[in-house]
Amino acid sequence: MVLDEYMQENFPALTLKPPLFYDWNICIRFKLGMDYDSESVYENCPYLKGVNNRAVTLFESLHKPDDEILLVIDVNDFADGESFKRTLNIFSKYVKQKSVLYKLQQRSIPFVFPEDDDEGIYRTHRFTLKCTTADIRYSPMIKAICNQDMGLKPAISHDVYFINLEKETIFHIYDDRGCDLIATSIDRIRAIYDKYNDWILDYDRNQIDKVFQNNSIIDR
Repeated sequence: MVLDEYMQENFPALTLKPPLFYDWNICIRFKLGMDYDSESVYENCPYLKGVNNRAVTLFESLHKPDDEILLVIDVNDFADGESFKRTLNIFSKYVKQKSVLYKLQQRSIPFVFPEDDDEGIYRTHRFTLKCTTADIRYSPMIKAICNQDMGLKPAISHDVYFINLEKETIFHIYDDRGCDLIATSIDRIRAIYDKYNDWILDYDRNQIDKVFQNNSIIDR
C-alpha cells in the first residue's frame, strides 16, 4: 500500500496518530485560535475567521496546487461498526472530481489508541486517497475540521492528515486550537518556521526553537 510504504521510508517508527508533535523530532506546533470566548462563537464569528485564516494560510504555504498528496482520514469506531461508511460522504463532498475517488482505499487497522481500549472493541478505519492539492476543496474542508468542537455545521470530527509526498511533510489540524506540522528534515519546513514564527504555540516554543536554531536532532 502506498501509505505504508511511504511512512516506512520517510517516517519510520512513527505511528500515524495525534499528537504528532510529541512523536517526531522535526515538528512545529502552531496556534490557530486566538482570544477564544465561548459566549461569542457562531457561524463566521471573528474567532473562527481567525482560526480558518491561519489554517488555510499554513496549508497553502505547504501545498502547491500540483503537489501530490495523500489525504488520510481515520475513523475510530467499534470493530463491527457501520459509521465508517459515512466517511465516503466526506470524500465525495470535498473531492472535486468523481474520477479521483476511484483511487480511494480503505482498510481496518488495530485501534491507534490501544491505551483507551481495554476491552479491544474498537478499530481504526483508515481511508487513503492519493491525489493533488488541486483535487481537493481544501478551504471548506479545513473549516469543517476546525468546527469539530464548536457545535457548528459542517464539521469533521475524524483525524485528517495531509501528507505531501514531494515535500515529505505531514500536516494535521487537531481542532480550532492548533495544528502540527512534521517533516523529514529541517530544511523542508524552515521557511514556514521563519515566516510564521509568531504563530508558534508558546507552550512548546522552547522545544521547537532548540531544533531549528541549533539543528540539534536526536533520532528517535
